[in-house]
Amino acid sequence: MKGLLMINLGSPDSTSTPDVKKYLDEFLMDERVIEYNYLLRWLLVKGIILNTRPSKSAKAYKKIWWNEGSPLIVLSKRLHKKVQKNLSIPVSLAMRYGSISIKKGLDELKNKGVTDVIVLPLYPHYAMSSYETVVEKVKTESKKWFPDIKTSFIPPFYDNELYINEMVKNIKKNLKGIEYDHILFSYHGIPESHIKISDDTKKHCLKVSDCCNVSSKAHKKCYRH
Repeated sequence: MKGLLMINLGSPDSTSTPDVKKYLDEFLMDERVIEYNYLLRWLLVKGIILNTRPSKSAKAYKKIWWNEGSPLIVLSKRLHKKVQKNLSIPVSLAMRYGSISIKKGLDELKNKGVTDVIVLPLYPHYAMSSYETVVEKVKTESKKWFPDIKTSFIPPFYDNELYINEMVKNIKKNLKGIEYDHILFSYHGIPESHIKISDDTKKHCLKVSDCCNVSSKAHKKCYRH
């Protein structure tokens, strides 16, 4: 039987400094987030960042935290319920980092009789620090704990016409009656080093003059496309 595993980024369990520290530890020690070699990454994260950032980040989380909990977790759970209502197969929700682990999500589907898991990383785009790390973590957990379960992955859908049209409809709905001159889209950035690493050709991104306007299969993993 098929099943769907939806995966988002994750969140600390609470706004307490210890919970935020635990979350940042797992997140920042991911080699696809900070691509330095393990020793250098360990020294940077364990020796510097985790001794300075958790308390500051905890204060920031408190400013956006809802009574129900983490906004990202709350909204992801709402989405999960809506998707489950519209599908006839089991649907589970997991996070790349935090207590709602990918292992738990796979285990939940297995207990429902699922043998073929379709994985949906909840990122429209491709980036090694988001989509790719989800895919690799699922592969690792599946091989270690669920060798009999088949997994497949829904590719990045940033250019999917249905997705784009729904985004347009949602924007128009929420801007109805509001006067504006311009809509500005702001996105989280990624290091240029990630773009170079993700370039399958290893010779196009940031190496070819005007690389974004020169046709290449490398564009498939470039955030500008």
